[in-house]
Amino acid sequence: MILDALDLPDGHVLDADICVVGGGAVGISLALELRGSGLDVLLLESGGEDEEEDTQALYAGKVVDERMHSPPDRYRQRRFGGSSTIWGGRCMPYDPIDFEMRDYMPHSGWPIGLDAIQPYYPQANRLCEVGRFDYTIETSFDQPSRPMIKGFESTHFTTDTLERFSCPTDFHIRYHERLASAGIRVLLHANVTGLHLHADGKAVERLTVKTLADKKGAGKTGAGKTGSSKTLGVRAKRVVLATGGLEIPRLLLANRDVHANGIGNAHDVVGRYYMCHVAGTIGTLHFSGGGDAVWNGYDVSDEGVYCRRRLALRPETQRAERIGNFVARLHFPRITDPRHNHAVLSALYFAKPIISYEYRKRLTEDGPFSWATWLHHLRNVVLGWPDAAGFAWHMLRDRKLAARKFPSIIIRSRSNLYSLDFHAEQAPNPESRIRLGSDTDPLGMPRLEVDWRYTRGDVETAERSLALLAADIQASGVGRFDYDPASVEYEMTRYGAYGGHHIGTARMGTDPKESVVDTDCRVHGMSNLYIAGSAVFPTSSQANPTLTAVALALRLARHLKEHIA
Repeated sequence: MILDALDLPDGHVLDADICVVGGGAVGISLALELRGSGLDVLLLESGGEDEEEDTQALYAGKVVDERMHSPPDRYRQRRFGGSSTIWGGRCMPYDPIDFEMRDYMPHSGWPIGLDAIQPYYPQANRLCEVGRFDYTIETSFDQPSRPMIKGFESTHFTTDTLERFSCPTDFHIRYHERLASAGIRVLLHANVTGLHLHADGKAVERLTVKTLADKKGAGKTGAGKTGSSKTLGVRAKRVVLATGGLEIPRLLLANRDVHANGIGNAHDVVGRYYMCHVAGTIGTLHFSGGGDAVWNGYDVSDEGVYCRRRLALRPETQRAERIGNFVARLHFPRITDPRHNHAVLSALYFAKPIISYEYRKRLTEDGPFSWATWLHHLRNVVLGWPDAAGFAWHMLRDRKLAARKFPSIIIRSRSNLYSLDFHAEQAPNPESRIRLGSDTDPLGMPRLEVDWRYTRGDVETAERSLALLAADIQASGVGRFDYDPASVEYEMTRYGAYGGHHIGTARMGTDPKESVVDTDCRVHGMSNLYIAGSAVFPTSSQANPTLTAVALALRLARHLKEHIA
């Protein structure tokens, strides 16, 4: 059942067995798994069915170093479906080493192992629509596949593991019908501002939910006063916060009526250990051999799922080198440099105004605007217009109009020249954090202040991995990898923290002095408050977090079904 808080009378109170706060991929997955359990599930979503400017603006906040992190209202969507409405769809599970306590990785170690999450990955795969849970090239395809790099051999890297790509699935659209059925109530335009505790501070007694002023005239039914905001209440036996790695610490820190430092924050852990990923594009790969020497494109599984191989650092190498997890992909040359003489890349340079934020900021030139550069790009397009036209048709047919979209831009190099796109684990760092700012939003909630930081260890992961890869390519006789080792830190921070991967701000652990939730994702010291999503991850891995966040949500759903009274 889909309801709208704007249609309810001011002061209305809703009761539920389980209240899930946040209608993104994690919250929707959790609610769907509880469907049919006999429990009364209430899913609260701040936004509506579509993006709304005033609701999205509630995410606005400050960044301590604007070069290092995008504004807090970027990469996140405050609407039904959450950021699944804009995600790229890349999925892969975490690796066993990611869960280990590594003496060279400060603050590492999960209190659970991969075996605790593994049973939930197949269902997470289905919800994310990435086919069966199979992430190696040998087992995912019946027919022998072409090598990623012909003749490449390495004891440090493997090219056997895969990334699988979702449609990408907009969880709001894909699961709207199921969510509208009996057993789940979805309440839109419901902004949770208050987590009110019992006097002993050990349980949530009720939630305060506020709406923004209804610009359309008091919702659908006309109940209430036109243009007025409303305050509602929610009482639930169990409450799950699934609002993302930035908003979760805001809710916990802002509610201080019983616990002076915020809920779950007796030891100043909430909002700390904030991780994204460190990533960049670097160097030039020169491969020898013919046109079949390199395959940098997508393989399509028998389910129609796009899959892509990458160069993945082996766990034994990570331990031996005492560095974090690391993967790399073959990438086209830097778009802004017209010396690539490629019509498609220059066409993308001109398409900056219509390209999404994440990719548009990567088209920022290193220096001031140059007419010579602009004219060189124009020359590339004019001379190679058939290639540019063919690429435009491919993107229209296979991405814009297709139900399962071609995941990204793939450029085949006729001369076997590529750059390297890398994506690496960021170490947990208590000085990298989310805290409350001094400004408030229209609902009276403190806005966020983001202080994202990286460490020397993060740089060393990238530096050492790239050096090993360059040596292995040279030793294999397949070509060479030219890059400036002194530029690694610059390249990995050129665009700041990577995208929308907000990890670790309410981390899982057994010691309340160093963590926020226990192994069941329950806030330490609280009997009925849980957290779902990548905020609870103690480490970041090299992997995008969505698939593992959904799997953990399914695990939490099972716990709730088994333990709710």
